[in-house]
This record gives sequence, C-alpha cells and structure tokens, in this order.
Amino acid sequence: MATARGLGCLLTLGRWRRGLGVAPQSRAFVAVVPGVSQVDNKSDFLKKRCHRRHPGILQLSCVRLPQALADAAQLLLLESSMPITEKQVQALTSYLWSRHLPVEPEELQRRAVYLEKKYLENADSSKMEEKLHEAVLRALRKTTYHWQELSYNEGLSLLYMAARLDGGFAAVSRAFHEIQARLPEFQPKTLMDFGSGTGSVTWAAHSTWGQSLREYMCVDSSAAMLELAEKLLKGGSESGVPSVPGVFFRQFLPVSPKILVENGTKAGHSLLMDARDLVLNGKEKSPLDPRPGFVFAPCPHELPCPQMTASKPLACSFSQAYHPIPFSWNKKPKEEKFSMVILARGSPEEATRWPRITQPVLKRPRHVHCHLCCPDGQRQHAVITARRHGRDLYRCARVSSWGDLLPVITPSEPPPSPAQDPPES
Repeated sequence: MATARGLGCLLTLGRWRRGLGVAPQSRAFVAVVPGVSQVDNKSDFLKKRCHRRHPGILQLSCVRLPQALADAAQLLLLESSMPITEKQVQALTSYLWSRHLPVEPEELQRRAVYLEKKYLENADSSKMEEKLHEAVLRALRKTTYHWQELSYNEGLSLLYMAARLDGGFAAVSRAFHEIQARLPEFQPKTLMDFGSGTGSVTWAAHSTWGQSLREYMCVDSSAAMLELAEKLLKGGSESGVPSVPGVFFRQFLPVSPKILVENGTKAGHSLLMDARDLVLNGKEKSPLDPRPGFVFAPCPHELPCPQMTASKPLACSFSQAYHPIPFSWNKKPKEEKFSMVILARGSPEEATRWPRITQPVLKRPRHVHCHLCCPDGQRQHAVITARRHGRDLYRCARVSSWGDLLPVITPSEPPPSPAQDPPES
C-alpha cells in the first residue's frame, strides 16, 4: 500500500476483546435529532467526570517533538553541506500536498477509447490513423495527471525531514492517542512501519507505548532515508547510542498496513478508503487471528464513506496542532491536516459506535452545530440545544471538538415529527 512517506505504519489491534472499550451500559442513550429522548443519567456515562472530560473527548494538546529528536534534526541540518532554506521547505511541502494518485491503466485506456471515438466522429475520412493516435496521445497528456515517484537522495531526504518530520509526528501521535484513550489496556509488543521515511512513527509509538514496545521494524525503499532515520535515532551521528532501543531497518519488505495515516487531501482519503475496503471485504486473512476486521476509527461503521458518496465529495480529515522544528521562520505552532483509518479484528458490536464529529464545532448562544458521521453510514448536521436534548448532551457537545466522538446512540425507532416536540417551558 503506497502511503505518505514517513506516515504509513503497521500496528495490528489483534487483542481486541469484550470489555476493553466503553461498555454498552456506560453509553448515553440519546438521539441527536430533536424531540426523541433525554440523556439516560442512570447509565452514568460521565462516571463522575466533568463534561469537559466526557468519554468521547479525544483531543490531544499541541504536540512537540521529543527533545532528542528535535536536537538531532537541528544538528543534521546545521552540519549539512547543503543549506536548507525556507523557500525550499515551502516548495516541497506544497508539492507533496498537491500530488494526486496515479491514474490506473484501466482508467487511462477508458479515456483513450473515449477520445478516439470523439475524434473519429469529427475526423476527416482522409485523416491517417497515425495522426489520429497522435491527437489522442496529445489530449491524454494535457488532461491526465502525470504521477512521478520521488527518488530520495541525501539532500532530498534532509529537505523532507525539514518539511515533514514535525507534522508527520503530530498526525501519527494523534492516531496513537485515540487507541490509547479508548483502549488503555492495549499494550503492543512490536510495530511495523512500512514506508518509514524519517522514522516519525517509531518516535510517536515510543512516546505512547514505550513501556511495552520491544521491537520496531522500519521498512523503506530509500537507502538514504533509512540512513537519515538511523542518524536521528542516534542523536545526529552514525556512532551514537539510539534514543529508542530495538529499532531495525529493512528495504523492500512487503507488508499490508493495519493503521494508515495519509495527508488530509481527497487523494489521501481515497487511498485510505481503498485500503479499508480491501481489508473489510475479507481479501486479507491472518493465520493467527481468523476474526473479521472492522473499523476502530474514525468511521463508526463499515459502510461506504458518506464523504466520498456526497454530491460534492470531501476528504474526511482531522487536524492536530504541533510545535514545529524551531527554524527562524517557523517558531509559531502549526496545524497538521491528516486522514486516518485504524482497523482491528473482532466484532464491531464490541466497539464504541458513537458519531464522529467531522468538522469544527460551531458554538452559538444556547445551541451548538455539530457535523457528524453516524453509525448508520449517514452524515448529519445536528443542532443541539439543552431544551431538546438535555443539559448533559448539550454541555458535552459544547466542549467537544473536531475529531471527537459525541456520546449518543442512534434510536432504533424513527423520531417523532416536529409537531410532537414538547412545548416551550
């Protein structure tokens, strides 16, 4: 699976079992639509916590690189014979975010056939076949995105590190934080990072589960990138002591990732949805765990993504604040936009299936606007008030943010019509 360099990783949630998530009895039995039910406080879904810490909160404060990693990165850039400038960093960042997926051969063939038919309808009968083919090729070159693989040498690897190390670390840290917050008993022993790049996944995993992780396997096709990642682990030199023990580097090892993180673009989101569907359709079997796969995050369902099937498709993305590598030009905190899919094995019924907030929450006087991806596979724009939904849900919505879960469940029966809403008090 082609993932964004430095962001693709493997961490199978193979030990999912009943009792590790939020138990069904601790959920808030609420419908987001007006006039259905109030919060069932008997379920004690807050567990004596304040609303600001309700069980759907998954926010992560502004992420900062581990000091050893930041120091090593700065040392490598200072010692480099090729000075890295702000203009170069911005140019590479813009290029990486503007990339699209390569066109599949079948799609290219379909376009060629269409153009050939179109030219034949308007072509002069005396026009030679060779000229027709030339016209089709010219049209394809103008209308088709020309994807090119980046070849990372020493200089480009350093430039990539300056542009993407901090943001990549922030995005993966947010994904790992969700697993840790929802499954505090999950203690992974090994990690596989495919397309490891600068090794930001290893650093993020060590920051999250350093007490349990014993082995990290970093796989990347670029020898220069692997060398850079190893130097970062050793404080910027080739002979230093690794800050993270148990890290191994390999080239060209095929693997199927189970946690995927991509740039928060339509192309990145589309790639993740393809990988998600491949696993969920049962094409991939594990000899160690025969249980089916399901989506742990961010989707609260295994249905087609409503963002992709909308009349105007949008990327399902999230945002994480982080402190960048302190260059002279970027000392202020930044935001990393990313898309993710976390897959696990087991039964989806055991997971917490609360709606995911997919856009920034809009807080207004006495009401809150939340855009949600719901367990029924539909998008919903919910306007939540204390009068219609109860004080607990209203206050939970008001303190929630983009990417959090809203602690409600979908009712089994259709809601009453607006005429049945309770009268104003």
